[in-house]
Amino acid sequence: MSKQLTLEIAQKFLQDGTGDLDAFTSIDAAAAQALAQHKGTLSLKGLTSLSDAAAQALDQHKGRLYLDSLTSLSEAVAKALAQHKGGGLSLDGLTSLSDAAAKALAQHKGGGLSLDGLTSLSDAAAKALAKHKGILSLKGLTSLSDAAAQALAKHKGILPLDGLTNLSDAAAKALAQHEGDLSLKGLTSLSDAALQALAQHKGILYLNGLTSLSDAAAQALGQYKGTLYLDGLRSLSEAALQALAQHKGGGLSLDGLTSLSDAAAKALAQHEGGTLYLDGLTSLSEAAAQALAQHKGRLYLDSLTRLSDAALQALAQHKGSLSLNGLTNLSDAAAQALAQHKESLYLDGLRSLSEAAAQALAQHEGEYLSLDGLTSLSDAAAKALAQHEGDLSLGKVESKVARYRA
Repeated sequence: MSKQLTLEIAQKFLQDGTGDLDAFTSIDAAAAQALAQHKGTLSLKGLTSLSDAAAQALDQHKGRLYLDSLTSLSEAVAKALAQHKGGGLSLDGLTSLSDAAAKALAQHKGGGLSLDGLTSLSDAAAKALAKHKGILSLKGLTSLSDAAAQALAKHKGILPLDGLTNLSDAAAKALAQHEGDLSLKGLTSLSDAALQALAQHKGILYLNGLTSLSDAAAQALGQYKGTLYLDGLRSLSEAALQALAQHKGGGLSLDGLTSLSDAAAKALAQHEGGTLYLDGLTSLSEAAAQALAQHKGRLYLDSLTRLSDAALQALAQHKGSLSLNGLTNLSDAAAQALAQHKESLYLDGLRSLSEAAAQALAQHEGEYLSLDGLTSLSDAAAKALAQHEGDLSLGKVESKVARYRA
């Protein structure tokens, strides 16, 4: 049943913020003109149709605009919406897009353009959309011709193509020329030739769907010069890990690994590309901890719920930010060891601290100490933490500690 958003409803929303605008399937031009004055995100996800006049009115809106129930778009409406200069335009309901409409939308300069409902794209539409400046989200595409890949490679900005389930070597070689972050999370496998091509890409590269990686492919990706996400991998040969450790980009994410041998940890410790994400690890030996402590850069180990005092003493020697948000308790000895860590330290999984542990952590000299998970703290422990001289984040117990600060 059609339900129209009228000027009266729009004015009430503007006055007091009440009313669910997503419940309406159509909008009159006067209401659109009024809502265009709204500052901030404007969600009209229920609209199934949009007149030329209403579209022209909405292009004056200065925030993110959601129109996710529109299943088709005339060239005139596309031209009007392309003038929108807010924080982004979402048209995820579109299941098809004419070449003329794609050419019009490519002129959009209001931030990101999301077209995640499209499952296919003509070569001409791809060529047109590649001219869009900003985030171009096409997560619904399940396939991409080599010609379309060559066209989209000319796009400059973030390009999510997470719906693709296969990619030819030629398409991979084309996309490697793309300038900006490239997301291909839906691919579960790629040929070594395709991965060798993608290793030349400049920007952040998301390949989280890959479930295996040959040593040759790992060697190619080890030369990648940007942040690399490989979170779908559950295991890797020691040779592959040694190859990936040569990566010198902005970071390496291997969050799919749930365990790490001592030899593998020793190999990864050589990684000098910035942040090392190992948030999938559920256990870590003392030897592996000693090895990872040699890593130079940020180290994330947020799935470890417990570690021996010896392993924590080893990690305390790590030079770089250290995230251990999975730990749910901390012995006094472990707290004393971690207090020696000289960089930012994250322990957001802790719910309580003993007075002795609080006294130890208060001596932490790193740039930042995060204990946002604390839900209770004795007066003595609060008084101890109040002596901490660096940036301290305490979540729910912030006010209690603040009472003891000078």
